[in-house]
Amino acid sequence: MSAAVILPLTDRPQPAEQPPAKRPASSPLAQARAARGWSQLQVIRSLALLADHWGWPVASENSLKVQLSRWENGANEPSPTYQVLLCAVLRATPAELGFGGASRPAAPLPGEDMALLADRVQALETLVIQLSARLGAVTA
Repeated sequence: MSAAVILPLTDRPQPAEQPPAKRPASSPLAQARAARGWSQLQVIRSLALLADHWGWPVASENSLKVQLSRWENGANEPSPTYQVLLCAVLRATPAELGFGGASRPAAPLPGEDMALLADRVQALETLVIQLSARLGAVTA
């Protein structure tokens, strides 16, 4: 067998196409992720690990990938459960991530006392650091 030869249709060389430039992070959530240097996959895995640790059910990684993209592009806003998880994982406040605007109070999670929730989020900052280190080891 001989190797196939591909011939151009014209004698003029075709200019190389420049790859599209990366879009800058447009939403506060996307900016917070980019500021940490994390990929969407790293955020999703950290979110899933934290939710598992807390015993909270979350969507599959594939579904979370779609949702995170929609949240970052402003098509949807995360539910209160995902807002808490994202705030904990990214170590940011709801306002810093652009959730609900500064004037709207955060909606409590079903069955959660807001003071208890605030205590849990603060107490778990160490856990987020540990999960980040584990995620770094897994993705390296």
